[in-house]
Amino acid sequence: MNVVVTGLGTTSPLGGDVASTWEGALAARSGVRTLENDWAEKYGVPVTFAGQLAVRPEEVLSRPETKRMDPSAQMAIVAAREAWADAGLSEDAVDPERLGSIVSSGIGGVWTLLTAWDTVKERGASRVLPLTVPMLMPNSPTAYVSLEFKARAGAHAPVSACASGAEAIGMGFEMIQSGRADVVICGGTEAAIHPLPISAFASMQALSKRNDDPAGASRPYDVSRDGFVLGEGAGVVILESEEHAAARGAKVYARMLGVGMTADAHHIAAPEPNGAGQTKAMELALERAGLTAADVAHVNAHATSTPVGDMIEARGIRGLLGAHADQVLLSATKSMTGHLLGGAGALESVFTIKALETRTAPPTINVTEPDPELEVDLVRDTPRALPEGQIAAINNSFGFGGHNVALVFGA
Repeated sequence: MNVVVTGLGTTSPLGGDVASTWEGALAARSGVRTLENDWAEKYGVPVTFAGQLAVRPEEVLSRPETKRMDPSAQMAIVAAREAWADAGLSEDAVDPERLGSIVSSGIGGVWTLLTAWDTVKERGASRVLPLTVPMLMPNSPTAYVSLEFKARAGAHAPVSACASGAEAIGMGFEMIQSGRADVVICGGTEAAIHPLPISAFASMQALSKRNDDPAGASRPYDVSRDGFVLGEGAGVVILESEEHAAARGAKVYARMLGVGMTADAHHIAAPEPNGAGQTKAMELALERAGLTAADVAHVNAHATSTPVGDMIEARGIRGLLGAHADQVLLSATKSMTGHLLGGAGALESVFTIKALETRTAPPTINVTEPDPELEVDLVRDTPRALPEGQIAAINNSFGFGGHNVALVFGA
């Protein structure tokens, strides 16, 4: 069964919707800035910047909604509502029994959890909010999306760290292909800009510490890269069977052609040094799509800006595509948004789909001296045109625990 993309939604460090986010990406603008808080002074937090949302959920949602949802669910609802409207869907456009929700988070309701613990310590157990558990659980975003749109075919939340959003989209693809649903609202969300996750990531030497240059801190493939930049936000796509979309005359952004998922089984945080699992995920995705290396025109890389991880992925892309890698345009959009963790693969799927729709590969910023080992054509500073005709693009997402997900879209 063929699967198409009919709706897109996001809230990100570059903008409060898809249009503003895509515009910011094409303008090579950074969404990373210094945090306006006292965490460094109060707690000794060593990193003082992140990719915060351009538009806060409380500017969009009602007060009752923000009171009963963790920020991760708030962001998911904002993105899901945009995607639903963008797809031209309504309550009578799809049978609720044939509508699914798969929205993931890598960490879940960390703000709710830690705020509740502060409440217990400072004010006593009786003051903890009754909705604390439904707010902090990792499936809260997908549950709220399911409630919002009456999605009864299933509400799922695969948790696979930084691959979570991409895995959700891959599962949405499989849910339609298996015949369980006609339409799936799928994606990822994360709201982890909190002193504890920042301190923890910094402690493991994963974050960039360029406090004096926040906008220039995320530097994928640059020789001076020193770690990722934490970001927040959500991305949601509407996947639909081609038959269902055609019957209602829906606009189609792109086709979803394949998904590949593997596990490194190597280390709880570090990627397998040879990138075998990452390469296998891309290989499986292309195989499932019925494509070869010659069909690929664009890759949106996981590329977090870590000294080791970036080049493992780049070598895998080169090894998979061989000589054809010379004709592939590589983008690393975390350079502009920071790393949305469980929301990253979903936002970057939106970027990949928009790249195919507009035939434009978004730029990678902050790369002043590319790693000499990089053997794929990196789109730097300004967008580049993608070829006409039938082309495919790969979106890669990898997560702590050895999770590897590759998604293939086509136009």
